Amino acid sequence: QVQLVESGGGLVQPGGSLRLSCVASGTIKSINVMAWYRQAPGKQRELVAAITRGDSTNYVDSVKGRFTISRDNAKNTVYLQMNSLKPEDTAVYYCNLITTAGRNYWGQGTQVTVSS
Repeated sequence: QVQLVESGGGLVQPGGSLRLSCVASGTIKSINVMAWYRQAPGKQRELVAAITRGDSTNYVDSVKGRFTISRDNAKNTVYLQMNSLKPEDTAVYYCNLITTAGRNYWGQGTQVTVSS
């Protein structure tokens, strides 16, 4: 069984920064992609950023230049550095992991609120 535990969410003023972390534990043979999704109230869950085992990255257009995804393979951890946060970034952020075998796992989510 694989567990993903997110941390780092909270309340921040517009223009501020937060760093999200997600640690994967359990029986993990090989991680392929790690990603962050978010879901705002009344909206569908959307992919924010993803990083492959080879460190290729992908971002939704709305966060390009502001957010940076990175991973530490030795620690089975993925990070999301969020800078210049805007009120529209407010959402529950979810960590996602896909193994090389195609298995898909989700974290429980961490709330990010951007408000003055």
